Amino acid sequence: MAEDCEGCRSGAPLDFDFTMAFQPIVDADAAKVWGYEALIRGTDGAGAAAILSRVGPEQRYRFDQACRVKAIELAARLFPRENTPRLSINFLPNAVYEPAACLRRTLAAAQRCRFPQSAIVFEFTENEQVHDAGHLRAIIAEYRKQGFVTAIDDFGAGQSGLSLFADFQPDLIKLDMHLVRDVHASRVRQAIVAGLAGICRELGIMLLAEGVESEAEFRVLQAAGIRLFQGYWFARPAFEALPPVSAAAAAAADIAA
Repeated sequence: MAEDCEGCRSGAPLDFDFTMAFQPIVDADAAKVWGYEALIRGTDGAGAAAILSRVGPEQRYRFDQACRVKAIELAARLFPRENTPRLSINFLPNAVYEPAACLRRTLAAAQRCRFPQSAIVFEFTENEQVHDAGHLRAIIAEYRKQGFVTAIDDFGAGQSGLSLFADFQPDLIKLDMHLVRDVHASRVRQAIVAGLAGICRELGIMLLAEGVESEAEFRVLQAAGIRLFQGYWFARPAFEALPPVSAAAAAAADIAA
């Protein structure tokens, strides 16, 4: 078993159980499922908010580590062995005590479960206040060194916006659903999305639109140059399972049933 870092050794143990649901991420250009995001759920199906409300400050290190291991264990059981899709895991930068040390359990779980490290994506949300920019920079550098993909989630929802983007260039950014919602009916949203798509192309960063709920939204976003998509129109999260892409979305994106 991997040795715990100081943040976990000095933290309080978790006094609750949790599991994961999975939601597909579709690559419309390649006409296939690119990966799945692991979303926290209670063992009774309760949503993420109910679980996160139980995590005290003294438990955040252990919880962050436990989420990674749980996601990898379930993905190793559910994902196909050949052409393994990406596994996207949310992490808390402020719950990383030391980048290399806090990866020990992740690496050990991937090795034990025979899950490829290159298929793991680590997301951090723009909404989380980053207390130490240098620390986040070190986390991203270490994760890239280990072959992980890094992503900014909910991009456009927080106050940091382009400043965060300028300081930390991840491999992928996830466009927040509030920019996606009804984008087909808003010239302003279309202009913003087109601008971000151009910036990402220039910097070699993947852009993913999350929260897509209609074909109209999908078509406008695809025309803007976005290739990765996630949202209820494609599939709702499935409890400890991989949901199929909906028939309508599969037909629109030419994904084989």
